[in-house]
Amino acid sequence: MIDFGKDVRLWWAPSRVRDEGETPDYRFSLANERTFLAWIRTALALVGGGFAVDQFLPDLRWAVRVAMALALLAVGAACALRAVNHWVRCERAMRRGEDLPLSRFPVLLGLGVGLVAVGMVLVVLLGWTRGR
Repeated sequence: MIDFGKDVRLWWAPSRVRDEGETPDYRFSLANERTFLAWIRTALALVGGGFAVDQFLPDLRWAVRVAMALALLAVGAACALRAVNHWVRCERAMRRGEDLPLSRFPVLLGLGVGLVAVGMVLVVLLGWTRGR
């Protein structure tokens, strides 16, 4: 059973996760942390991509440029928030001896990035610039 409120409280007090079950093998906790860091790197890349689209593609029509930039920024923000929540949920499951939580987020992230990429391909192919 997912208790989102408790998960969010653990974001701000991660030491309280020790109250859950027993301490797992440290290798598993460290692997969970590396996964968290990989998600954060992905989030940073998406945020950087959003800013790059906005700053370095000034010839795009304003609405197209802003839409692509905001899409990347939103997906990056969602990825960062999901990273924290996933870390807490996995750490709790390991301590309780439960199966690791499943998530649809990787699929949603892939679809989000894919849709932005398709949008960028269309921009390049159709030449949606201000001057044209």
